Amino acid sequence: MASAQDAELQELIRRLSGEPVHGASAQQWELLVRVAVFKTATEVVAFLFQQAADRIDAAYQPKPGEHYKGRARLQTQGIFGSFEIQRDYYFDPEKEQGHFPADAALGLEGGYTPALARLICLESADETGFEKAQEHLRETGGIDVSARQMARLVQRIGPAAQAWQQRPTPPEACDAPVLYVSGDGTGLPMRKEELAGRKGKQPDGGAKTRQAYLGCVFTQHKRDEKGSPIRDHDSTSYIATMAPVEDFGLLLRKEALRRGSGTAGKIVMLIDGAAGLENLGRINFPGALQIVDFFHALEHLKTLLEALWGQDHPDIKQQRHRWAKLLLKDGVEKIIQQARLWSRGKARQEGVHKALGYFERNIQRMQYGTFRTAGYFIGSGVVEAGCKTVIGSRCKQSGMFWSQEGAENILALRCIKSSRQWNSFWKKRANDHALKNDALALQPQP
Repeated sequence: MASAQDAELQELIRRLSGEPVHGASAQQWELLVRVAVFKTATEVVAFLFQQAADRIDAAYQPKPGEHYKGRARLQTQGIFGSFEIQRDYYFDPEKEQGHFPADAALGLEGGYTPALARLICLESADETGFEKAQEHLRETGGIDVSARQMARLVQRIGPAAQAWQQRPTPPEACDAPVLYVSGDGTGLPMRKEELAGRKGKQPDGGAKTRQAYLGCVFTQHKRDEKGSPIRDHDSTSYIATMAPVEDFGLLLRKEALRRGSGTAGKIVMLIDGAAGLENLGRINFPGALQIVDFFHALEHLKTLLEALWGQDHPDIKQQRHRWAKLLLKDGVEKIIQQARLWSRGKARQEGVHKALGYFERNIQRMQYGTFRTAGYFIGSGVVEAGCKTVIGSRCKQSGMFWSQEGAENILALRCIKSSRQWNSFWKKRANDHALKNDALALQPQP
């Protein structure tokens, strides 16, 4: 076999070297050589997979109720090309369920090798989308998988990625003086059937989006020479869901526990001041220090001044700057008192009352002078940047409309990758596949 392939490759080289040299032909040289090399590699991979399948089938002990039904062919696609393997098939008539022992042991994902399945999921979760991922695989690796096939594979693997966020794991040891927990939400454009009956801000009272929540956990050990906090390098991990805020809170709590919140010196929760996230923190992180994002507070200062003076008042910018300085000196109560004084006799009492409510509810969470002296972050920029990079850059592109399942599958994969857990996830998935062959399967290890 090797000699025939060597002769074929030599003939290809001879033919190409005799062609006139120009840009187009030079480009084809490498592509044709890749085809030749991949053909040989595919034959080697096919041989290895078939040998492994034969060994697995010979050693397999059927589970009670399983009946041997003979050999079945599977057209398999790997990173070098397609090949065929044969493997044993068992069927349990009581459970109406079939099983291929070799598929489980080899970690095959339908008709894809585990290496190609992993690569497809990586490309699919990238910011380019399925169509551009299809083109990228073809151009860079000579791999021909359609965008629809990629979406189906993500649909197959996505639920396991979602379950990864809820996996029971022993907590990590955390010696950080401060562990930060933060959460935020952003609207995702959804398919019409996903929005049926949902209220929104459209002229007809309907909604165009549904809320996706992103949570992050990171640590801090040091401060710089000016006393400002420094986020630990590569310490941020993410979780995402489109479930209600109550379920999001539980997910965020699990992630914080996994990261070692039980042994961290201090837990600080950075939020935007919304009542839902405040309650989330109170329920899931009792005793944590809650800090309202300083930049959200600045936005609400503008809202308050516009309610007091009107949107076109020339002094709004200057007064907002004065109040911002007061906020940084624990002066939120002085701002409230001054705003109340200015609002007397105003026709906009209702708007002022509503704007003031934000500050009145968050007095203890806006002691920014104290927080900065203690060396804490006072901005939720990490999770807000995550909403843009983890969620927005992939799921809010022009023309995209999602199902809840499809969005959560992609978000789970992106969170795993952004949290540097990609290798661990795929190792666990391979182990979970292999467990299907155990007659008396133990509980999967985290």
